[in-house]
Amino acid sequence: QVQLVESGGGLVQAGGSLRLSCAASGRTFASYAMGWFRQAPGKGRDLLAAITWSDGRTWYSNSVKGRFTISRDNTKNTGYLQMNSLKPDDTAVYYCAAGGTWPAATDYWGQGTQVTVSS
Repeated sequence: QVQLVESGGGLVQAGGSLRLSCAASGRTFASYAMGWFRQAPGKGRDLLAAITWSDGRTWYSNSVKGRFTISRDNTKNTGYLQMNSLKPDDTAVYYCAAGGTWPAATDYWGQGTQVTVSS
């Protein structure tokens, strides 16, 4: 099993930035990649970005490409999502996930962290 714990969410004004963290523990070698998803009220859960643990290969959704950056620190078993130029439409619960598929690695999920962008 892999346990994932997100942190870093909160309230920010439009145009601002936040950095989300996802700390992984347990059998982390069992996961090939990790990704960040979000779910707004009444909508589905969408994949935003993904990264492989080994070589740092990345994938981005068109909706966040150029504004969000995914990264990882293997020494800390932690992944990050740097979010810049935030918009009210970015308001959602953000989840990290990990697993063996690419780019949507969804074997393990974190509990989610709320991001609210005010206009």
